[in-house]
Amino acid sequence: MTDLKALQDEISAKLAEIKDAQALESLRIFYLGRKGRVADLFHEMATLPREERPRFGQELNRLKEFAETAFRKKQQSLTLFLAAKSAFDETLPGITPRIGRLHPITQTIHEITEIFSNMGFEIVDGREIETEFYNFTALNIPLDHPSRDAFDTFYTEQGHLLRSQTSTVQIRTMENRKPPIRILAPGKVYRPDAVDASHSFMFHQIEGLLVDERTTFSDLKGIIHLFLRKLFGKNIQMRFKPHFFPFTEPSVDVDISWGKGWLEILGAGQVDPAVFKAVGYNPAKVQGFAFGLGVERIAMLKYGIKDIRLFFENDVHFLEQF
Repeated sequence: MTDLKALQDEISAKLAEIKDAQALESLRIFYLGRKGRVADLFHEMATLPREERPRFGQELNRLKEFAETAFRKKQQSLTLFLAAKSAFDETLPGITPRIGRLHPITQTIHEITEIFSNMGFEIVDGREIETEFYNFTALNIPLDHPSRDAFDTFYTEQGHLLRSQTSTVQIRTMENRKPPIRILAPGKVYRPDAVDASHSFMFHQIEGLLVDERTTFSDLKGIIHLFLRKLFGKNIQMRFKPHFFPFTEPSVDVDISWGKGWLEILGAGQVDPAVFKAVGYNPAKVQGFAFGLGVERIAMLKYGIKDIRLFFENDVHFLEQF
């Protein structure tokens, strides 16, 4: 019996080394041929004592069945391997795979976040499905404000909404942390705007927030100046003009120019005390400023793109330029 087990292991080892059909057939004849090793064992069985023959015969039949199955499987795998090998022509030139790259929107987000990271801002993320409290109420946006209307916000049947600004991340961060806070919140936002060359129902926004015991409007101007010059170069001109946002007071729009007219680039301002109260901060003890910008607008300006729809059409010829 020990010899039969050793012979089975020997057959398995020899089959594993076979690489071509001719060698396989030679090995099959050696073990399973009319004068092969297995046939010899059947002849030798006659020399055993009569009482040992039945058991030895059973084991020998199992060995023969194992060997036949192993050779058949080896033949099948070898046939498949040789067929695949013959279909491959190593003399043909190879096909260079197309190398992927980051989307221009993603590149712009990375560039902006890197600038602010170097100024000590932490990059944070937040949920895209929100409640009215985080998207409006905590940001000092009253119930009768037009942005809360169904024509300006995507509402769900469960009473939630798709966030229309990443300011929601600022509110949630302040709820869960104590000052000082210095964060930047990039992400997708949603507004039911008619799609055209400059509008989309989904776009990307980046908002920043800095809160501590003494943060002045001069600090805000300094950070914005540094950011825009890092992004667009030192030759740009900037101006701050008064504006109104419910969540900041005073508020400004920031314009940039290269000497040929002005272009609004972002909004900013000191955090309104009502916002601090909504998150449980004492407005008498903390100060802060916030700012926000649209990523698509920045990317279109940097790369000279005239139509926002190009970002989302997945046209490889367009995307390969970045």
